[in-house]
Amino acid sequence: MSKTFEDKTGAEVTVSLNESTQAYEVAVADGTVAGSAFFLPGPDAETERIFHHTVVDEQFGGRGLSKFLVAEALDDSRERGVTVVPVCPLFVKKLKETGDDYIAQGGKFRNATGADIDIVKRQA
Repeated sequence: MSKTFEDKTGAEVTVSLNESTQAYEVAVADGTVAGSAFFLPGPDAETERIFHHTVVDEQFGGRGLSKFLVAEALDDSRERGVTVVPVCPLFVKKLKETGDDYIAQGGKFRNATGADIDIVKRQA
């Protein structure tokens, strides 16, 4: 999965899934990874992803890159039939704002439980 966008400055950025780091990554035109949205397998590892941390390098701040990361992670998860478990505040906020639309488009998500938080803590 890889999609290209134009950021707020008009520069081209690409969001792709990096399975080995369990993250969606946003890269600028020269290939530099500017940010990542990290996830862990949920209690049902085959069908759930716990999104626990999103970061964009401060040198790329103000370009809207975290919005691309969150939107593409949600879109790709929906296309794969994966249930999203938001722990990261950016994912929580996005799903509070657009969760009904996400579900209407076929997406699945559920609120994080103590067991999900424990999974994140064990990986930290």
